[in-house]
Amino acid sequence: MNTSIAYVICALNEIPSQRARGFHLMRVDDDGVARPWRIVVVRWGRQVFGYVNKCPHDGVNLDWERDQFLDPNGIRLICGKHGALFELGTGRCVDGPCKGQALQPVALHVLDGDICLGGVTLVEDEDDGLDPDAD
Repeated sequence: MNTSIAYVICALNEIPSQRARGFHLMRVDDDGVARPWRIVVVRWGRQVFGYVNKCPHDGVNLDWERDQFLDPNGIRLICGKHGALFELGTGRCVDGPCKGQALQPVALHVLDGDICLGGVTLVEDEDDGLDPDAD
């Protein structure tokens, strides 16, 4: 598996600062099988943080409505099902049924104004394979 490829997820300016956005991707696992892979990207200024969109408590998606990932104060990720709160920069659960556990991190970096993903192999189609609206 080639993990040196970087995939452009979106332009940095497509996610406003102090906001989060979900993406539904297709990841090729180590066994060669393509599987749906949902991630959340959080932007804080020029920093970006990425996590698998799955609560460690029971595996549900974090967003209770499309792209609704942050608590009312906009300072933590929140699980829409049980209200677990996660630190933006570490993914560590600081309150809720999974306190002490953490979200699975996704390796992101900003390159030439784009948010890029590395360390995985994605299925690419003739467009770009990265459809944030796909279900």
